[in-house]
Amino acid sequence: MQTNLLRTPAGAERKKSVTRAVELLRKGELVALPTETVYGLAADALNSIAVAKIFEAKERPRFDPLIVHLPNREWLEKIVHVPAGDRQLVDKLADKFWPGPLTMVLPKRGLVPDIATAGLDTVAVRLSAHPVFAEIMGELDEPLAAPSANRFGRVSPTIAQHVLDELDGRIPLIVDAGPTEHGIESTIVTIRDGKIAVLRRGPITQEQLSEFADIVSVTVTQRISAPGQMPSHYAPTTPLRLIDNVEAFPPQKGQRVGLLAWHPIPRKGDLQIAQRRTGDRRSLKFAAVRNLSDRGDLREAAANLFRYLRELDALGLDLIVAERVPSRGLGTAIMDRLERASHR
Repeated sequence: MQTNLLRTPAGAERKKSVTRAVELLRKGELVALPTETVYGLAADALNSIAVAKIFEAKERPRFDPLIVHLPNREWLEKIVHVPAGDRQLVDKLADKFWPGPLTMVLPKRGLVPDIATAGLDTVAVRLSAHPVFAEIMGELDEPLAAPSANRFGRVSPTIAQHVLDELDGRIPLIVDAGPTEHGIESTIVTIRDGKIAVLRRGPITQEQLSEFADIVSVTVTQRISAPGQMPSHYAPTTPLRLIDNVEAFPPQKGQRVGLLAWHPIPRKGDLQIAQRRTGDRRSLKFAAVRNLSDRGDLREAAANLFRYLRELDALGLDLIVAERVPSRGLGTAIMDRLERASHR
């Protein structure tokens, strides 16, 4: 199968890309689409055969459920049954965060095929805020299942080239709309008795959610209840190790190590001066360095996370070490991804 990549500038070329994507989706084919989080591998969520193609292309285990993206709020009641006691909270969260990177897990209706939910009696739903995704959804007027457009367990794609690297020859079309905004997957929550349980951390933080209801802890079980709960996930092929203090990290002799840094790194032009002044020799330890955010900005760090992991992974290193980021706000979502990526 030949994989085509279509860009989406304004005007006729964008219209052509949108039209082609809709045609393929209506035929039950797969299309990689941009969302505001990461690139997603989309198929008609109500077509069991189309959904099965997602699992095949990604080599994804069938017990891992998918997120169903809705064309609009009106589709919510067609897809899920909202318990009466939770309706007010669900509506408030949707009013505040939809369209956007919040996924809610709710009891599903019979319209949703079991393959999309891994046989669970719940389904994860959200509305994407990406303009190209929304335009395609508007023309299609059908829900789409759309997990990240990469092979299972690997680093999620944040640009179209990442998708091509992962799925070239496995899918017919990639719609290229440039880099994604958030760079990590959506926050996933479930609503239980008027309280919020966070199943996966993401761009919508626990602090933001706590303004609407109490946040309850989730008991870890063997059964997967939402995407992104596997202990090993988002992983580069190069082994990844988390460290607290990069200064104390001793690479083994002859070992080529890359650094995914949180703390500032001297610029190349100032490197020798900085080393003489401060004794900071960490850049000499590493074959390559990527700094998540020169400004210490967690949102910038999240947007860069997967892209920099992929860049380091492509260098043929023996090891990648990543500095821990502060576990506050969006930092908890970044650490969730890094911890799962380092789980071996």
